[in-house]
Amino acid sequence: MRGQKPKLDNVVPMKADQTAPVPEAPDWMSAEGREAWDRLAPVLAGKRRLDPAFHDPFAVYCEAVADVIRFTGDIAAFGSWYEVETRNGRQQKKRAVWGQRQDAIATMNQLAARFGMTPVDEARMSAGGQGDLFGEILRTLDGPD
Repeated sequence: MRGQKPKLDNVVPMKADQTAPVPEAPDWMSAEGREAWDRLAPVLAGKRRLDPAFHDPFAVYCEAVADVIRFTGDIAAFGSWYEVETRNGRQQKKRAVWGQRQDAIATMNQLAARFGMTPVDEARMSAGGQGDLFGEILRTLDGPD
């Protein structure tokens, strides 16, 4: 190649090459929730889905992840049910931790959809929506410029 070698300091990086800053986890989070934050926040920050307004809902998602892990450990250690003797004989009852885990899973699923963390929701978020319908109508009513 002829001429001077290109200087890399004047090259504008492409959008995909730019790294977004990863915010710190809120102080009120548990240690397990912080671990989930540290693992997942860089991914969402890279996709530009972790604006400051979304930190608290994402922290709640991370706490739900921590709860699912904790409750699953309790179920593994103690089982998901126990037996009681009633006037109708022996009955099996679910432990409270089983219901707590189901609630945490429901919270995770709901918040994961808001952040586009499932394949279907990821596709919906990257589709770009339906556009600006009213803007197009107003432009056609105004006529050509």
